[in-house]
Amino acid sequence: WDDHETENNYAGSVPENDIPPSEFLLRRAAAYRAYWENQPLRAAQLPQGSDARLYRRLQWGTLAQFDILDTRQYRSDQAYDDRPHAPGAESDDPARTITGTAQEQWLLDGWKASTALWNVMPQQVCFSQRKFDVTADAALSMDAWDGYRASRDRVVAGAKAAGVDNWLILTGDVHVGYALDVKEDFDDPASATVGTEVTCTSVASGRDGVEKPANWDLYMRANPHMKFYNGKRGYVRAELGRQATRLDFRTVSAISTPGAAVTTAGSFVTEAGEPGLKPA
Repeated sequence: WDDHETENNYAGSVPENDIPPSEFLLRRAAAYRAYWENQPLRAAQLPQGSDARLYRRLQWGTLAQFDILDTRQYRSDQAYDDRPHAPGAESDDPARTITGTAQEQWLLDGWKASTALWNVMPQQVCFSQRKFDVTADAALSMDAWDGYRASRDRVVAGAKAAGVDNWLILTGDVHVGYALDVKEDFDDPASATVGTEVTCTSVASGRDGVEKPANWDLYMRANPHMKFYNGKRGYVRAELGRQATRLDFRTVSAISTPGAAVTTAGSFVTEAGEPGLKPA
């Protein structure tokens, strides 16, 4: 679930393209209905017109609590016309939100009540900071949590206040694979690591892809909390256990070749009670 079920990079009721909001909401209603009819969703997610309650909580015994977010339907419009931009007054306005107030409070309340070992947060766009270059005023994505840093700060503070020790964020969107340490302060590499983010690559978008995209070295230098970056197609296998979670980035050598080999491009563990990625 993200933007492409309806329209690229829409924000709440604001379309990417220049069409009347009333017309866009008709399209959104049709898209949400089609999504519900074609996905294994429960009755609680049945759309009501152009609205659908897609954020929800699932329990896997005492091992894991899954807080599934919707960062598309309730967000403020992207800052700076949704262009890559350095953080500024517009993007850092504390009134801006990527989740909406109600969903944010639901998430924080759920963490306070959680008795699970792992608190897993499946959601749509990159949560961790992702600088596009190494300059002091590096541009960031205004569509990701980097464009909603006040929202991210509140969520990080809420996780800390709730005593969430084993926080695992599952992300998509960017058609590449990342493994990232979630930092209390992304601008201070020495700050505490408070969780782990895994960004899964695409199954087909981007054709075969490459192991190291052209910006690989730049991204790895600009983002020291980024421990892995791979541009091939594939998936991530996550195995949650009582002592640790293991993450295997499985990639296909070429989706354009039938029967192409599947390999493990990288493996990591994050240990219970010790946030941070370690090579497996």
